[in-house]
Amino acid sequence: MKKILLSTIMAGCLALGVNAQDDYNKWSLELNGGFNKPMAPLSPGYFSPTLNLGHVDFGVRYMFNDKFGAKLDYGLGSFSESGKDNNPAFSTNYYRLNLQGVANLGRIMKWETFTRRVNLLGHLGAGIGQVKHDGPPITFDDNVYNIIAGLTGQVKLSERIALTGDVSTILNGRQTVTFDGNTNIGPADAGFYGTNGTWWTGTLGLTFYLGKGATHADWYIEADKYATKAELAQQIGEIKDMLKDSDGDGIPDYLDKEPNTPSGSRVDSQGRAMDSDGDGIPDHLDKCPFAPGPASNNGCPIEQVKEETDFFKRAINENYVNVYYAFDSAKPLGFSASAVNYVANFLNRNPGVKLEVKGFADEIGPADYNMKLSERRAKAVYDLLISSGIDSSRLSYKGYGEDTSVDKNSADARQLARRASFEVK
Repeated sequence: MKKILLSTIMAGCLALGVNAQDDYNKWSLELNGGFNKPMAPLSPGYFSPTLNLGHVDFGVRYMFNDKFGAKLDYGLGSFSESGKDNNPAFSTNYYRLNLQGVANLGRIMKWETFTRRVNLLGHLGAGIGQVKHDGPPITFDDNVYNIIAGLTGQVKLSERIALTGDVSTILNGRQTVTFDGNTNIGPADAGFYGTNGTWWTGTLGLTFYLGKGATHADWYIEADKYATKAELAQQIGEIKDMLKDSDGDGIPDYLDKEPNTPSGSRVDSQGRAMDSDGDGIPDHLDKCPFAPGPASNNGCPIEQVKEETDFFKRAINENYVNVYYAFDSAKPLGFSASAVNYVANFLNRNPGVKLEVKGFADEIGPADYNMKLSERRAKAVYDLLISSGIDSSRLSYKGYGEDTSVDKNSADARQLARRASFEVK
């Protein structure tokens, strides 16, 4: 019992202990502005302009986990050249809308080993856009598709805001005219050739994190949810103090409502001596703990065999005999294993009787998971009965899912719900 309680409490401490992180935020909004530069195609005599301050983009991002996500962003701006240095002047506007995959490279490469304030994201995707030139010499609107790839550096300002710097390369497809609007790229009947428009942007911006969690997936570090060695040692020491068992009945003092029961007594989950048959004689003094009888007969009934059989059948069917389990476990608790022996003895004494093992779970956790857990609990008892020599043709088992008849807010009541019961057919 101590080992079971120690394992259960330790699991809770690890889940809720120091630095524990149950969840992280996944949504963010991005606002960036900065430079652009068209690279090709440009007409002969036009050179790639100097860096041009003329790009803005907005984005919304969702992270599927702490390493991968997706974002939708919209960017716009203009390429322009004033005509200095004998480079002909022009002005061309552009717009783009892209859906991109995002990789949290800092978490993938475990940057947290040397920094928790600087991070790196990679992004790659595709979308649609428009390149618009108002002349001279010609006016054109090119509806294009594009491919975009880039890297985004991040500096964490707070749990809600990060400063970002991004460099992205964009390839336009189906572009028919050079960025300066002077030259058709392909014949009029062809209209376009592949991804022939190349340009890039460099921006600075801010990312705003949304959600109720303490941090965002960009900065979430899974190892932080585990306690340190020193914290674990302290918690284990506190747990050991809690698990002192003065009367040796297997129930620690902090749970024991009767801390003076004799060692080896059958007790319930609160340490109280059990009187399974309700005859006023505790089970550890009762020679027939599941059949009421007078003290003069050591707690055993004075009845005919048929009446005894009927009583035992009633005791089983009315759930006086149960096998109990720890939380999320299909292994019977040691103190309740005697119930299996009791049922096996009953079946051996009544060879014409058949029996169903019925598994139950408490209401903690998803209902479909609890249904499967209750079936595993029933199957575990079914296997124990077969191993004790009961023919499988006399047995069946079934999981009944959650027992909603108890108060799910009470730990003691939930312990009673985690059981396998029996029904004599």
